[in-house]
Formats: sequence, structure tokens, C-alpha cells
Amino acid sequence: MLTYLVIVLAIAAVGGVVLALKVFAGQLAPWSLSLVHALLGAAGLVMLIMLVLEGSGDARLTAALGLLVVAALGGFYLASIHMKNSVAPKNVVLIHAGVAVAGFLTLLSLFF
Repeated sequence: MLTYLVIVLAIAAVGGVVLALKVFAGQLAPWSLSLVHALLGAAGLVMLIMLVLEGSGDARLTAALGLLVVAALGGFYLASIHMKNSVAPKNVVLIHAGVAVAGFLTLLSLFF
């Protein structure tokens, strides 16, 4: 399931890059892409929680979960800004992306 988890999160990350590019261009991101990004991220979190609860992995799974939960909280904050039809602050987008990338790389480290 780890491979599927990484694939789901990688697709979510591609959407996140497109969303971030919109923000850095000063434009409001498309809602449809925001929702797909959020749903894929949530699906990835559920998959990761299932892996952690199985107890079959090492501490990096738990660390990745912690990082990705923090990223998800940042995503909720960004969505709240988006709901007000405002462009998100660039620094918040960078923090959200940085934490998410750290969580994703932590997951990838399980393959090596």
C-alpha cells in the first residue's frame, strides 16, 4: 500500500504546484483543482493512518504522518482564505508546501 500512497500524494503534489503557481502569479486558484488536491491529500492521509495503525512500519511512517497532518492544517487555513475569494499569502503557501514536501520525502526514504 506504500507504493499507492506515494502515487496518490505525488499526484496531489502536482496539483499543489499548479495551485502555488497561480498564487505566485497573484491569481485565485481554480476551485476544482483545489478540491481535487484536497481530496487526494485526504485520501493519502487516510492511507497513511492505516499503515501507521497496522504497526508494521518504522518510525519514519509516524514522522511522515505528523508532517503531513501539519501540512493538512496549513491547507485548511489556505482553503479558508480561498473561500473568501482572496489570494493566499505566499509565505503561507511556501510553508504548507515545504512541510508537505518534507513529509513526502520522509515517505520516499522508506524505499531506500
